[in-house]
Amino acid sequence: MTEHRGTLGSLEAPDLGNEDGAMSEAAKSTKRTMRRYTDEEKAQAVRLVRQLRAELGTEHGTVFRVANQLGYGVESVRSWVRRADIDEGVTAGVTSDQAAKVKALEQENRELRRANAILKSASAFFAAELDRPQR
Repeated sequence: MTEHRGTLGSLEAPDLGNEDGAMSEAAKSTKRTMRRYTDEEKAQAVRLVRQLRAELGTEHGTVFRVANQLGYGVESVRSWVRRADIDEGVTAGVTSDQAAKVKALEQENRELRRANAILKSASAFFAAELDRPQR
């Protein structure tokens, strides 16, 4: 009779990386990080995309080429060009100024509703105080 002392034969556990579950240094270096771009970098990218579109006579592939040349994210450059087109009236949409105004008005509306709720509860409290018999 063969004894199996808690082993599973030649089966081994797969290597899942570090024992503590942390990401290895090699895996960390391949992961992209969030980068903040200056307004000048954004404007340069938009200008280059528009210039390339004018030279080639097409929009196809221009954002990708400019993003790769500058080392920026393709979707970042695409969103900057879209936003610039809307802000300058080339494309229909809500401009950055209009969006900022709406955001400020929504914030003011929330503050006024909060103040109104406080005043309503205070007036109810004082009205109840006036209805009580005096001693």
